[in-house]
Parts: sequence; C-alpha cells; structure tokens
Amino acid sequence: MAGKVWFVTGSSRGLGRAIVQAALQAGDRVVATARRPGQLAGLAAGHGQSILVLPLDVTQDDMAASAAEAAVARFGRIDVLVNNAGYGLVGAVEEASDTEIAGVHETNVFGLLRVTRAVLPHFRERRSGHVVNLSSIGGLVGLPGFGIYNATKFAVEGLSEAMANEVAPLGIRVTVVEPGPFRTDFLGGSLATARRRLADYDSTSGQTRASAKQRHGNQPGDPVRCAEAIIKVATSENPPRHLLLGRFAYERATAKLEDLRKEIGAWREVTLGADYENK
Repeated sequence: MAGKVWFVTGSSRGLGRAIVQAALQAGDRVVATARRPGQLAGLAAGHGQSILVLPLDVTQDDMAASAAEAAVARFGRIDVLVNNAGYGLVGAVEEASDTEIAGVHETNVFGLLRVTRAVLPHFRERRSGHVVNLSSIGGLVGLPGFGIYNATKFAVEGLSEAMANEVAPLGIRVTVVEPGPFRTDFLGGSLATARRRLADYDSTSGQTRASAKQRHGNQPGDPVRCAEAIIKVATSENPPRHLLLGRFAYERATAKLEDLRKEIGAWREVTLGADYENK
C-alpha cells in the first residue's frame, strides 16, 4: 500500500487528534495511541484497516515498546513518529511542588524519550524515518507562570537538536514543532495548576493563571491548519529542523532573537575576556 505510516501519541484530542485525521484524509495509515483508547472509537469508525488504535501511557516503560512492536506487526513499518502527548502546568517556579514538577517532566520529557527510543531501532533498521516532536513557543521563550512547563519544552528542543545530528547519517530526520496558542484543550483539561499560591507572584504568574481561563477557547491557532502543516513537513524532501506555527509564535521567537543579539553584543567584551589570553 502506498502512503506513510504514522505513529501518533496523545491522539484522543487536540493537535494529536487533528494530526490523525489529517493523515487519514491524506490516504495514509495511522497508529493512534492514547491513555484511554476508547476515546478514539468514533475517530476510527469508517477507516477500516487504515487505523490501528492502541493504548499507550507514555509514562510506562513497557507500553512504549509494545506499541511500537504492534505497529510494525500490523503495518510492516513506521514512517513518521509524532510525539504529541503532554500537558501544561501553570504556576510560579517557587509555587510548584516536587510532585507537580516531576509529573509534567515524566510525561513531556521522559515519556517522549521512551517512545522515541522504542521507535528508533525500527528507523535505524530501515535507514529512514521522521521524528516530529511537539514542543511549543514555550520551548524557545520563557513565560511567567509557565516556568516548569517551559523547562520540559526547552529540554525537548535540546534533545531534538542533538538527536537530529546523531541520526542524520542514518537517513532519519527530526523536526521540532513550536506552536503558539492553538484552540485545543491545552488551557482546559490539559492544563494543571500549582496548588500552592503565593501573593508575591500575583502580578506575574498570577496574571498568567487568570488569563489562561479567559483565553481558553479563544486561541488564534487553528488545529486543523497546524495538522496540515505537519503533514506537509513530513512529505517534504527537505523538512525543517524547527517549525514555528502561528503568528504569536513567530512574533515571540523573532523578538527573542533580536533581544538575544542585543544582549550578546552588549556583553561581548566580557564574554570574550573569559578565555585564557593568547600568548
């Protein structure tokens, strides 16, 4: 059968679900995974043998390997891995508890690594494949109230860049996607809130907590267009290593680049003066 075979985590809602739908509409085959696969029943209906729905909690070591093996057993291969599973945590860095911090890292970072490491052996064997890691504009720009979430996405950025260089000679590609605010459930059911609240942060992280509720359902990004962009990247002969999605992400990223250039330039002499003197 022609077309690509996709393996998508966090497929039950949001961008994950939109990506599954877009891939199926493109005539591809999809392995749609979720912690509660029953939520995918309606999506799978009518697509026959083109979709395989599997349970996958990315925080469980054995489930990632089992899902990858089941995908290959069904379709013979995996062409595109989309690491989409994840959630947000809002609250100041000081407000977040050890348990809250560990939980979001377990899913957003270690979960992504578990699935990637389960799929990479199949990619290496075939000397082809494409890893698409869903990061965020929050993986490039730190925002008050999202420091812990930012930490997970900054980690995804770093590991994606390093991995891209590691696997490129093996015919494997890596793209890290940095969406801005999209009209998904990220600010709803996919957003955890730090239980502790300190009044000193009311004007910073406190404002972020309040605005999250106000912005939920009003985000400018269209999940369908986001999914279409990812399909385009996966079918490109020269896919980008970084893909910003949405005007908000573009403007925040370019502003950060300009600020970084100015700051680096202002402290250039101090920076260069930190080396041993040439003799």
